[in-house]
Amino acid sequence: MVQAQRDKQIVNAVGLTKVFKDFWMRTKARAVDRVDFEIYPNEIFGLLGPNGSGKSTIIKMILGLLHKTSGRLSVFGKLPTDVAVKKYIGFLPEESYLYRYLNSRETLDYYGKLFGLDRRTRRRRSDELIDMIGLSQVAHRPIGEFSKGMTRRIGIAQALINDPEFLILDEPTSGLDPLGTRQVKDLVLELRRRGKTILLSSHLLADVEDVCDRMVMLYGGKIRAAGTVTELLSDTERTVIEMPRLRVETISKIEKLIEEAEGKAIGRVHAPRQRLEDLFIEIVERARREQVATSGALHDGQTAAFLRAEEPREGEQLIESLVAEAEAEPSSQPDSGQAPEDDDRDEVLEQLGVEDEPGEKEKSTSADDAPREKDGEPAEDVDRSVIDSLLDGPESEGDSPQRDR
Repeated sequence: MVQAQRDKQIVNAVGLTKVFKDFWMRTKARAVDRVDFEIYPNEIFGLLGPNGSGKSTIIKMILGLLHKTSGRLSVFGKLPTDVAVKKYIGFLPEESYLYRYLNSRETLDYYGKLFGLDRRTRRRRSDELIDMIGLSQVAHRPIGEFSKGMTRRIGIAQALINDPEFLILDEPTSGLDPLGTRQVKDLVLELRRRGKTILLSSHLLADVEDVCDRMVMLYGGKIRAAGTVTELLSDTERTVIEMPRLRVETISKIEKLIEEAEGKAIGRVHAPRQRLEDLFIEIVERARREQVATSGALHDGQTAAFLRAEEPREGEQLIESLVAEAEAEPSSQPDSGQAPEDDDRDEVLEQLGVEDEPGEKEKSTSADDAPREKDGEPAEDVDRSVIDSLLDGPESEGDSPQRDR
């Protein structure tokens, strides 16, 4: 991470402490105890710890929902209670408290209004998010009829409706099946690639390990370990050698060689296993290819276009792009310099059984037959052969120039 990004911190906590007290102002619980950490732009930061370790309390203080007891805390360089920073934050709480009588689209439309989004943007983003989380087929159902996992998916969608720069996810995979869990992790990585900053709080070790760049481990309100995933998980006391399957005789020779060279024995030899999550997803994908029917959530939705920075072009941007495309492409019609002939028009009208309106035909004839001036000469001096060729016969004295042909 470049130094310029590190100087611009999204969250900065120094000596952050939160003490809950009872009615008599006696210390009831020290939920957060002198915590120091920073969150930088374009990174996934993990809060890891068991239940009751202070993760949710830290998140609520970042959001301004709880006041700190002591220490310093800033978000986007401002106090957490500053309303101006709220529009840049998306939040998924540990429990999704949603209006149970609204359906999915109504729910997302409601949260879009809170962020001041116009109607067209709300509708487009709602449709994209519902498709992304796999609930298009049940979008008309009230949320009160949803399972916990389906409700969790809507909670993730509402956290993304404002396209936040800083996304806070508190136990995002709680209640989700393995496919939904994988989808959430893929989404988090996709948002990071787009430049978003994510704070991920979880007690599920695999979730944090798969996606986080840096993390802190909490216990009893204190940070017990901090660093990158590589720094925290590297085992410097062991060496792992991976290679294709070997025969027993070959393994025996290798072990004898290691004993002679290093004076050490091989701890164990075993065949590698795939993760249970990978096996589960493989089975489900096989069932989907066989088109097995399901009434649950779908898992093939693409990441919403506005989250991939593929907003539809509008206004002047759309006009400029269309003009540029038109200038770049050669015209497909030959440039004859002539307008389509009237005969072609009449032929098409006859095929359609449509007749010219009386006024239109008279107007056309009048325009053709009217005497014109040429090179400043009077109309009477124009070559009569040109006029005669436009008329059915010689023009008689007293005939109107608007005669029928």
